[in-house]
Amino acid sequence: MKYVDYYKVLGVERNATQADIKKAYRHLAHKFHPDISKVSGAEEKFKEVAQAYETLKDPEKRAAYDKLGTHNPGEEFVPPHQWQEQFHESAADFSDVDLADLLAAFAAAQREGSGRQHHANRPLRGQDFEVATPITLEQIYSGAETEISIALPEYDAQGLLHRVPHTFRVTVPKGASNGQRLRLPGKGGSGLNGGAPGDLYLVMQVQPHPLYRVDGHDLYMELPLTPWEAALGASVQVPTLGGTVEMTIPPGTAAGRKLRLARRGLPSGGDAHGNLYAVVQIELPGTFSARERELYGQLAAESHFDPRARLRAGAKAP
Repeated sequence: MKYVDYYKVLGVERNATQADIKKAYRHLAHKFHPDISKVSGAEEKFKEVAQAYETLKDPEKRAAYDKLGTHNPGEEFVPPHQWQEQFHESAADFSDVDLADLLAAFAAAQREGSGRQHHANRPLRGQDFEVATPITLEQIYSGAETEISIALPEYDAQGLLHRVPHTFRVTVPKGASNGQRLRLPGKGGSGLNGGAPGDLYLVMQVQPHPLYRVDGHDLYMELPLTPWEAALGASVQVPTLGGTVEMTIPPGTAAGRKLRLARRGLPSGGDAHGNLYAVVQIELPGTFSARERELYGQLAAESHFDPRARLRAGAKAP
C-alpha cells in the first residue's frame, strides 16, 4: 500500500485545527476545481485534495490516519500490528484496498468496538458512498436508463475488506445538472449487527460534447457557412439534441453572429427548455478551381466594400 501524506496535500501542519483544515481545503478546491482551473492535472489534484479533506475533517478517520505514523509520500508501507489485529489480516490482504477505504473501515470498526463496551450487539448502519458518474447531454435532454458499474469496498466471510464490483441500472433524470446527486437507497455499505445498509450517491458529471458547449440550460455550437451562404442567405440543416432542424440564414450574415433556435437547449423544469445558439463561422474551400478564382476576381473588381475603412478613420482621429 502506498502512503499519502494528507497533511502535505492540504499544506497544513499535523497539529492543524479543524478550522485550518477547512480553510486550506476551500482554497485548494477552488484552485483546482476542474470546471474553472487552467492548471495542468487539476482534476487529479482536485481528487487528492478532496480525499485528504474527507479523512482529516472526520475526527475518527483522522485519529486512525495519525496512528499510521509518518512515511514519505508514495512510500510502500504495511499498516501497524494493531491494524492487522483489528481486521484479522496479514500484510498481503491490504493489496487491493486503498488508503482512504481502509481509514473509513478502521474508523467504523473503532466505533463498533467502542459501542460494544456499552451496547452489546448494537446495530450499526452501513456507510454511505459517493461515486462520480459520467452522463451525456443526450441523456440529460430526454432522460435515459443506463448501467453503472462500480467497485465498492465490502467485507468477505473472513472479515477481510475487498473491492467488489456491482452493476446498477439507473435512470438519469431529464434535465439533470452537473454535480446533481442521485440517491440509491440501501445500495451503500452493509450494516453491522443487523443495521440498515447505507446509501449510494451517484454524482452526475456532464461529459464534454463534440458539438455543444453548455451555459446553464443553453447550448452553443459553431455553424460553418460558405461565403455565398452568408452573403446570399440559405437554408441549412443544423443538428440538435432533439433531431436535425432547418435553419434560415438571413442574407448578409456576418461571422460571429449568434442565430437562436428557441427551446432546443437543455430541459430546465417542466416543459421549459433553454435555447440553442449557432455561432456563425465563415469558411473558405481549402483549394480553388480556376473558375472559382475567376469568379472571386470578378467579385473583387466589382465590389466597393471596404472592411478596413473604420481602421483608417480611427488612425486619422486626433
